Amino acid sequence: MQFSLWLALVGAGTLISFTPGAGAIFTMSNSLNSGFRRSIWGILGQQLALVIHIVIVALGVGVLVSNSPLIFNIIRYAGAAYLVYLGIRQFLHKPDLDKEKVDDRRDEPALSMFQRGVWVNLLNPKAIVFFLAFMPQFIRPDQPLLQQYVVLTATVLAIDIMVMWFFFALAARSFQRFTHNEHGQKVLNRIFGCLFVAVGILLAVIH
Repeated sequence: MQFSLWLALVGAGTLISFTPGAGAIFTMSNSLNSGFRRSIWGILGQQLALVIHIVIVALGVGVLVSNSPLIFNIIRYAGAAYLVYLGIRQFLHKPDLDKEKVDDRRDEPALSMFQRGVWVNLLNPKAIVFFLAFMPQFIRPDQPLLQQYVVLTATVLAIDIMVMWFFFALAARSFQRFTHNEHGQKVLNRIFGCLFVAVGILLAVIH
C-alpha cells in the first residue's frame, strides 16, 4: 500500500472511530464500572468483531448481506434488541455503595467483558455494509491483496483501540465523581441505559 494511500486510510479511520456509537457507549460504561485499565478487554472484543466483519467483506459475503433484505434485517434487529437489552439492564441496575459488591462488579471476568464487546460490534450488519463501501477505496486489485488487507486491518484496529481506550474510556473517568453516592450512580445508570436503548432503536429504524 502506498504511503499516501495509507495516510488517507489513517485519516478516514480516525474520523470513523471518533464517531459516537454503541462501541463508544459500551467502552465508557465499562470504564466506569470496571475501571480504565480493565475496559481494554471490552475494546479488544470489539476489535475481534471488526476483524470478522472485514473477513466477511473480503470473502464477498458482505455483498450477500447487503443485497438480501431478509438476512440484513434479521441481523439488524438482533443487534438492536441486544443493545436495548443492555440499556434496560443498565437503567434498572440498582445503585450499590457496598465496597465489596462494587469491587465484585469491578472484577468482572475479562472473558465476560471480551464476549460482550464482540457481540456489541458483531450484531451490527451496518458495519459489514460500511466496510463493503469503505474497503475498496483503499484496495488496489493490481497489487497483492493479502498484504493490503493485513495493512488495512492492522491500521483500522490500531486506530480504534487508541480512540476507544485513550479517548472514550478516559472521558468516562470525568464521570467517576458521580459514582460515590447513590443519586449519582442512579443518574449515570439511567443516562447510559437510555443511550444504549437510543442507539438500539436508531439501529432498528434507520435504513
